Amino acid sequence: MSTAVLTSPVRPKVIVPGASALEPSVERYVLKGGGTAAFEIEAGDRLEIASLEGGQPIEFVAFGKQGKSDLAAFGLKGTQAPAGIQRALEADTEDAARVRFGLFRRGFDLGRAKATQLFARDAAAGEMVSLQAQHNAFVVLGAPAEPMLVWEQTPPSDVLVFITRATPRPRNVAALPDPIAEPRLDIRVNIASAESFEVYEGEYIQIIDVQGRQCSDFIAFNRKALDEGREQGLDAVTTRTMNGAAYPVPGLLHSKFFDRDRNPLVEIVQDTVGRHDTFNLACTTRYYEDMGYFGHPNCTDNFNNAMKPYDPISQLSGWPAINFFYNTNVDSHNHIWSDEPWSRAGDYVVMRALTDLVCGASSCPSDIDASNGWHLTEIQVRVYPKDAPFKRSIGHRMTAEAPIQLTRESGFHPRTSQLTRNFGDYRGFWVPHCFANAGAIEEYWACRERAVIMDLSPLRKMEIVGPDAEQFLQGIVTRDVRKLSVGQVFYTTMCYEHGGMVDDGTLFRLGDNNFRWIGGDDASLLWLKEQAAKSSYNISLKTATSEIHNVAVQGPRSREILREIVGTPPGRPTIDELGLFRFTVGRIGGVAGIPVLVSRTGYTGELGYEVFCHPKDAPKVWDAIMAAGEPFGLQPFGFDALDMVRIEAGLVFGGHDFDSTTDPFEAGIAFTVPAKKEEDYIGRAALERRRANPMRKLVGLEVAGNEKPSHGDPVFVGRAQVGIVTSAMRSPLLKKTVAFARVDTAHAALDTELEIGRLDGKQKRFKAKVVPFPFYDPEKKRVRM
Repeated sequence: MSTAVLTSPVRPKVIVPGASALEPSVERYVLKGGGTAAFEIEAGDRLEIASLEGGQPIEFVAFGKQGKSDLAAFGLKGTQAPAGIQRALEADTEDAARVRFGLFRRGFDLGRAKATQLFARDAAAGEMVSLQAQHNAFVVLGAPAEPMLVWEQTPPSDVLVFITRATPRPRNVAALPDPIAEPRLDIRVNIASAESFEVYEGEYIQIIDVQGRQCSDFIAFNRKALDEGREQGLDAVTTRTMNGAAYPVPGLLHSKFFDRDRNPLVEIVQDTVGRHDTFNLACTTRYYEDMGYFGHPNCTDNFNNAMKPYDPISQLSGWPAINFFYNTNVDSHNHIWSDEPWSRAGDYVVMRALTDLVCGASSCPSDIDASNGWHLTEIQVRVYPKDAPFKRSIGHRMTAEAPIQLTRESGFHPRTSQLTRNFGDYRGFWVPHCFANAGAIEEYWACRERAVIMDLSPLRKMEIVGPDAEQFLQGIVTRDVRKLSVGQVFYTTMCYEHGGMVDDGTLFRLGDNNFRWIGGDDASLLWLKEQAAKSSYNISLKTATSEIHNVAVQGPRSREILREIVGTPPGRPTIDELGLFRFTVGRIGGVAGIPVLVSRTGYTGELGYEVFCHPKDAPKVWDAIMAAGEPFGLQPFGFDALDMVRIEAGLVFGGHDFDSTTDPFEAGIAFTVPAKKEEDYIGRAALERRRANPMRKLVGLEVAGNEKPSHGDPVFVGRAQVGIVTSAMRSPLLKKTVAFARVDTAHAALDTELEIGRLDGKQKRFKAKVVPFPFYDPEKKRVRM
């Protein structure tokens, strides 16, 4: 084994949307901590396996001919059973389902295989193993994980896998992702062509962009209606109207495509791209002729030919198709523009048929503009049976180069999903907007008057440990880490060199050399890793988001609820003793009960706590808190109500009230940048300049009338725009509309009269006045109860 800098085997040449930055012979994969993955390897192929954060053992299994265990193909020996891989395959994830199916379709029995372990528990971050195949093999990798106690700092970590092929694939050939189940249909749509196919109700349709940046038009018709002589196909106008969106997205509320009679035909289940078009026709003969390209293939003619067997489907001069992977939008000047697609090799959309259908899919032949990235490739269509294990999800990437991650369910989802279907994607997790039989207003009052419980598991967590952890963090965050005691929590920010904010969050001190960062966005985790890679500090960073899930218990009765169920060991504060911005550890259910960490923190402006646990314990934690809270009127709480209470309480939200162009002073949290911090940190010089020469300020606004402004609305003095609204709400308690706005300092004084522009910013305006904030409990007496 060797320690190496974690870079790609070949330095990227140029960044092109959807195009691989690696050489054709190199493939890059990420094995998730606690997960499993499988690969077909040929003789001469080289595997490079790198431990990204260190301390993550890898189980390695290889199958040879006739499914026999064949570690010798890589010069390895093994006698142990692949117990870690077997545990990972029991998980209810698509990665596990894909490996299970891969083993099944090849007839390989994991129970008869032998495994060897790569990397020790103390392996350093960046340690790498390089293996070369002597002959063909099917390799299964596992990153075993045991449930982590919430006060420990040993989460499983991701592993980077590079495969360098001895025989590189041609640049115009890409490997399809393994199917998650046995497809009933597996159709290759060749370049500049279209195919028709039939789908039964409940089956899944997967449209795959094989090589990236290739668009596919899709049409579908109700099979029963065709049999009755009626043509009822997908209609984009009806779909946009029914969803109130440019196109459907995975979820429960706005996920369906409809026909003209408002009958749902298909539901979007998964989407790894997130950019499509429902405004334009499929390309036509006329489009190419007007550009001077006569006789050019086009999707409309291709569909006319493909759909001929299905009477009474019409022959059209322009098909109103659903245009998957098209990067098309409407700008503020009423122009419909298009550019190269966002889709990459292997990206896809999965739909579920809501009735029997006749479908068509094309590989668009437009090579005269940027629609297909100036290079035509194939589309793959797979139709899966109705019992295929697809979960609703949206694809996310932490960075432009990172692999796709699908929307996750938190450990509390089995409980919240029983109480509502109103979920949305937040930072890659499904979170409830509000709960059935309640709604945001009722949940708001429950928080102000009694107590609420809310799933905040999407918060990003990172462990920072080592003898240099304090010094490292002292150079990253704006607060003075040397003043942070064990058992204490700081709310702080981290900034870029120019003073713009990376993120805000809370920093927990678990020990002299042990810290836990909890932030709102992946940007802070990436920033910490980047700065650690540049330094020589003796520290270890481990991402713990998947191992620590949490609920907030907030409201004036929250202490009474938690004191009933959380026991703490001697020497640790009890719930009654726990001070503001402090944490304790304990158990729910006695000395052998569920391990939890409880902090007196929150985002509501009320007395409140956050309860952290391992995801496997989350349903029991929820049940215990709900049972203890029943006499106190405890109520589930969604993100819609959270937005209301946090605005009242003067609490800012990333992406709305601040971003990388905003410094902490402009975000209204100047207290996180103490002037007396002696040691240097990233962005300090810029922040000192900004402190001395402020240009903008976050102010509170009291808005006349009962209409609520929106994020991004312009703020005016006469004809001059002087700022923008960042957040707004109509306060049930204060009986008025209030807002945050970032305005020029010349117009930030209290009682300054401003106007908020609506429509085009000129035709309709709201009167507003600058007022102090927080709007609710400005002295924060309730938080300190």
